[in-house]
Amino acid sequence: MTVSTMLSLLSEGFVTSLLIFVLTLLFSMPLGLAVMFGRRSRLTPLRGFIKAYISIMRGTPLMLQLMVVFYGPKLLLGVTVLGNWRFTAVIVAFVINYAAYFAEIYRGGIESIPRGQYEAAQVLGYTKAQTFFKIILPQMVKRVIPAVTNEVITLVKDTSIARIISMQELIYSGYAFLKGSHGYSGLLWPIFFTGVYYLAFNGILTLLFGRIEKRLQYFS
Repeated sequence: MTVSTMLSLLSEGFVTSLLIFVLTLLFSMPLGLAVMFGRRSRLTPLRGFIKAYISIMRGTPLMLQLMVVFYGPKLLLGVTVLGNWRFTAVIVAFVINYAAYFAEIYRGGIESIPRGQYEAAQVLGYTKAQTFFKIILPQMVKRVIPAVTNEVITLVKDTSIARIISMQELIYSGYAFLKGSHGYSGLLWPIFFTGVYYLAFNGILTLLFGRIEKRLQYFS
């Protein structure tokens, strides 16, 4: 087997991992903002529900949540989901898990902003929406960037969990050389190449978020 053949097969798995990563961020970050507002709501039932949801998402393994989402409709409800349910289940499980983490990060960022900021905006005649989007949100984003960066990098590695339901992501593609799925068996070195993919991708993300953090120094 040539290196080019191995890299081609690993790249196919990396594309799947990349899709999981992008779609998870695309949906979980705004959902996390909505969950954060629910967490801070004055409605006791809603606040209690959100607290319970966050506790479950943070207190149980993502792998377990993925298995429940994937097998649940059939085993618990007797419903057979058509279409590409395997991929959809991965996205659903990852989104609801990461939304809980982002919600707590956002909440910490907002609650760290002095109350005087709100009072000053009120004196200047800002509405609640204007206060949030023009004053609070930019400062919150700056404060939460380091924590968000950690979660994003963790997400890159967590995409490998999708292999538990036979999703052919990067690690699954590398492991296939070990068990013989690609026509080759007993090959361990392709597994090490998967680490190169993760290191390169995380390195790019670290540089990107570093630049974003520098730009947000304006709000110091």
